[in-house]
Amino acid sequence: MILKMARIGAWALFALLACQPLVAAAESDVPGAMSVQMAHNDKTADIPHTNQAIEIDGELDDAGWAGALVMELNVETRPGENIEAPVRTEAFLVEDGRRFLIAFKAYDPNPSEIRAHIHDRDDAFDDDFVGITIDTFNDRRRAYEFFVNPLGAQMDLTNDDVNGNETSSWDAIWESAGKLTDFGYQVEIAIPFNAIRFQNTAGGQTWGIDILRFYPRSHRYRLSVNRLDRGVSCYLCQLGRVRGFEGVSPGRDLVITPTLTASRTDTTDDPGTVPLGSGSVDNDLGVNVRWGLTSDLTLSATINPDFSQVEADVAQLDINNQFTLFFDEKRPFFLQDANIFSSPTNLVYTRNVSDPDVGLKLTGKQGPHTYGLFVATDQVTTILLPGSQSSDVELLQAKSENLVGRYRRDFGKNSAAGVVFTGRHGDNYHNYVGAIDGLWRINDADRISFHVLASNTEYPTELADDYDQPQGAFSGRAYKLSYRHSGRDWEWNLYHEDFDDGFRADLGFLPRTGYDRSVAGLGRTWHGDSDNWWRSIELDGDWDITHDSSGRVLEREVEAEFEISGPLQSYVEVGAGYRQRLWNNTLFDENFKYFYGEFQPADGMFIGFFTRVGDQVDFANTRLGDFRSISPRFNWDVGDHLKMNLRYTRETLDMPDGRNIFTAGLSDARFTWQFSIRSFMRLTLQHLDLERDPGLYIDDVDAEFRSLGAQLLYSYKVNPQTVFFLGYADNFIDDDSLTGLERTDRTFFTKIGYAWLPD
Repeated sequence: MILKMARIGAWALFALLACQPLVAAAESDVPGAMSVQMAHNDKTADIPHTNQAIEIDGELDDAGWAGALVMELNVETRPGENIEAPVRTEAFLVEDGRRFLIAFKAYDPNPSEIRAHIHDRDDAFDDDFVGITIDTFNDRRRAYEFFVNPLGAQMDLTNDDVNGNETSSWDAIWESAGKLTDFGYQVEIAIPFNAIRFQNTAGGQTWGIDILRFYPRSHRYRLSVNRLDRGVSCYLCQLGRVRGFEGVSPGRDLVITPTLTASRTDTTDDPGTVPLGSGSVDNDLGVNVRWGLTSDLTLSATINPDFSQVEADVAQLDINNQFTLFFDEKRPFFLQDANIFSSPTNLVYTRNVSDPDVGLKLTGKQGPHTYGLFVATDQVTTILLPGSQSSDVELLQAKSENLVGRYRRDFGKNSAAGVVFTGRHGDNYHNYVGAIDGLWRINDADRISFHVLASNTEYPTELADDYDQPQGAFSGRAYKLSYRHSGRDWEWNLYHEDFDDGFRADLGFLPRTGYDRSVAGLGRTWHGDSDNWWRSIELDGDWDITHDSSGRVLEREVEAEFEISGPLQSYVEVGAGYRQRLWNNTLFDENFKYFYGEFQPADGMFIGFFTRVGDQVDFANTRLGDFRSISPRFNWDVGDHLKMNLRYTRETLDMPDGRNIFTAGLSDARFTWQFSIRSFMRLTLQHLDLERDPGLYIDDVDAEFRSLGAQLLYSYKVNPQTVFFLGYADNFIDDDSLTGLERTDRTFFTKIGYAWLPD
């Protein structure tokens, strides 16, 4: 069956396959360096080649830097609009046949104010940092981003400008080093050519490029070599260009990573009465392989993988919700090239593949063609059962075969069209989805997008009976259509989507079907300058209406909000709205108001606060209640090593006469001791405290329920694949049948992975 699915997916994937520069000279303080300015984005600079050795140690004293191309980051693009940069930054660029090398000298009039802390990978975005964006295919649609803070902490991302996705889930193996100096700081970066993909041409390469410095003080300044037009809705289409790299090749990019995972979980079926029973030790030996078959085609494979995620998810309150909660993917195999499989509807939610034993992924780009294919066999089958007003999740203890195919063809200026196929097949079960999507950028500010989808599904008989689903095979259709204008000062959008009752996307995250929804929105932005204490002010509003498949109004809403950005990197949003919402054949009127604010009063400190008050439907008992929610957040880097990340959410729902229906409090506290940029120890505590009045509920509920989860994790990473983890986790609960918190389970685990890079 997996071969049949592959043939169907391949047909869908490849159906569309048929279907001189000015350079200004500038001074540089490095002898022999060639200095240019890219004050206008249509300029192209040449990348020199060096045969001299360069060691990545944070010192710029190697002979190879002497002949580097030097660029000044002399443009402030945010919060100022293409004005002179407030501080001086030099970037040095050169290649040695194996690596693209970039170095920075970041000058600061007050070096003591530099924000630099020891961070784990992808965790230093609130610090000072420098880096580079490179569009290696020069197609203005997809780019790699590499950033480094003053102490050498790495951050790498991919930027998909067609779908508007910038994600740090991508991890490459590259080198960096940073050093604080008496003038500011300096950084060295080495990006191996086999860590990135580009066309293997006979001559040289031409790449899109942006060189960036982020300078956080009272405001967070973005400094660049390129101007950034706020009236243009795409970013990568505004990059400058570099050329050179004659004779370089991305190579085969072969990384073989064997992994060893061991864990033991002790559990009890009756907490507080029956002690924990010792579980058996589970040992798993697996291997992951990533192989650049060609310059533009990459194969990833995994055999007997450990797909468990190491860190606990951020806690979310799951009370009085209509639909299933969303959790981010954290497993490396699925994160690799995940943006290739993205589309306007979330058809690929890989956490639905919960316990696979084999996985295979093929991704590539050739000219205007981007394609991806992955297959995986899963030991269990997670099914999200959507509806027009609520959703359920069912876990089948049965195997399934999973396939996803994606093809996209670029055309015009940052426009694209593509197809997606997803398929799942198991015992008396299948779900197949085919979709066509497109984005047409009419001009710099206006774009139209669409998505047309069809599915065919069959559920096991018992599941269909339990959840009132159709018996036998059934089909469904859906579509989305939107128009958006994103100008410098004005923004508006029109949007419509329609998902019929039979549409299913079991490999995606689609908690709602059997509805149609229309939205119209309008917004105005005012931009401040250096004479204003504020940096931007926005006023937005929208109207939307949702019907079920019979034409009944499910929701009608009008909402407006005011936003302002100011000193101390502050941001404030105030909003209010009116909503009509249908629940259990009753149409309720809800008025609501909300406030969100955040600021960074000191180096390494972040304070945020959200509150919402108003009416809300009590979904368990079909009535309207008075709702209040507060959610503060506090992050603090206490010196170089200790980090605190604290989140708290408290929600209450009361009867109109003041009687409390429920009060729920959820805490998520993480304390990290960062030994170095490679290793840390982290304690995570998650606590839920739920109180309800059983006399106000139709169904039986506990008056009190509490839970406590704790995890202690040690991590050491040489690179994203060469890792060592050692951890302990346990969980406690307390309800009306218990006299206090009782342990339900505990787990000991370790994981070792080693990235072998054959020459």
